[in-house]
Amino acid sequence: MNGHNAIAIDGPSGAGKSSLARRAAAHFGYIYVDTGAIYRCVGLAAHRAGINTRDAEAVKEILPALDIRMVYNEAGEQRMILDEEDVSADIRLPEISLCASNVSAHAVVRAYLLEMQRKMAREHDVIMDGRDIGTIVLPDAELKIFLTASAEARAQRRLLELQSKGIESSFDEVLKDIELRDYQDTHRTEAPLRRAEDAVLLDTTEIGFDESFELLCRTIEERLGLKA
Repeated sequence: MNGHNAIAIDGPSGAGKSSLARRAAAHFGYIYVDTGAIYRCVGLAAHRAGINTRDAEAVKEILPALDIRMVYNEAGEQRMILDEEDVSADIRLPEISLCASNVSAHAVVRAYLLEMQRKMAREHDVIMDGRDIGTIVLPDAELKIFLTASAEARAQRRLLELQSKGIESSFDEVLKDIELRDYQDTHRTEAPLRRAEDAVLLDTTEIGFDESFELLCRTIEERLGLKA
């Protein structure tokens, strides 16, 4: 990894990967890379353009014109910039989650964004989360973690997150979206969601965020010998 450490965290939608990875990166002084946010930007752009996100050729047409950047504010938080607009909130809407899942299934999109992700790992110590980080993006990562929880637990957490942002939804709606996303992510032809053979499994169904964070940090410390 060119002298830098990479920690790959994979898992299904709503497992808490982003929140836990972001906090762990700050704890250990690493750069946090939310790869799902990059795909969400592509999904948002396609949605705004009125494109069928399942149409690979149509999505391919808009890729060259997209300007997607990850920037970090003074608090170290990753912000997503799409064509000079901060879309960090918009990409988290439920309908954009499904758009992101659709565009991420296209080989042309994955190939287009792959180098952006690998470049970050070559240049920094990173904690990178997504669906195929340990299997495809960073197969030689020093540590691979598969973070998961039951669909019901993930739906409840996502519902609370949406409500905190003033977004109206119901448990049944969120659960349906998560189950659909799970099916799409695990059944797509290109880089389906799966646990890498050498990934450590962390199931947070029965524990809260703080306990999950402690479990993640303990795993990182034990496997890599890191201390905050």
